[in-house]
Amino acid sequence: MTPRRFALAKQRLAQRQPDLTVLMDGVHKTHNFSAILRSCDAVGVYEAHHVVGRSRTPLASGTAQGANKWVHVRRHRDIESAAAALHERGYRLFAAHLSDAAVDFRSLDYTPPTAFVMGTEKFGISDETLGHCDGEIVIPMQGWVESLNVSVATALLLFEAQRQRMEAGLYSECRLDREPYEQTLFEWLHPRLAQYCREKKLEYPRLNEHGEPASPLPGSSGMPWGAADKGK
Repeated sequence: MTPRRFALAKQRLAQRQPDLTVLMDGVHKTHNFSAILRSCDAVGVYEAHHVVGRSRTPLASGTAQGANKWVHVRRHRDIESAAAALHERGYRLFAAHLSDAAVDFRSLDYTPPTAFVMGTEKFGISDETLGHCDGEIVIPMQGWVESLNVSVATALLLFEAQRQRMEAGLYSECRLDREPYEQTLFEWLHPRLAQYCREKKLEYPRLNEHGEPASPLPGSSGMPWGAADKGK
């Protein structure tokens, strides 16, 4: 672990936004899924949400797995349970949807807890999903096409939220609670060890001042963590 990598990981994690997210409902193409997660990472989204019940294609390719390396993805069986979980945490859900009720996405305040709800490019947001949303937003278009690619549209929404939140100072200090901060830092710095711990149902060890595990591997008679990292 180099000092630069350790410092950079802490800096990036300190800017994560625990109350800004994307809810993907029906996004089933792997390239769109991974592109949305890249945008989430770029603006500091801590956790994205995905309704798996509407996906016709399993999102388990190497591309998708690489994209969620830095962003947690919480999966839901249906839109009802996903919306309920977010509303319980105080989120407002805004559906990106072309309709007479939709307002310019730049006209709303995204500094409170916000979730952008994104549907498929072909069918958009279903009536069922709209029934769980708190508002509808649209990206104004001056050309012949009526909408953008879903991953491009998501990027525009997220970067507008980032702009507002930066002006409000929401990136100036760490907003994650201590437990998720420490867990995520360990997973970023030591992904193979984190996987090993999950498989063995072990708690993550505390990190020392150099970003390395501060204690031996539990139940290993002092075996160093490096041995587990090499698959021994």
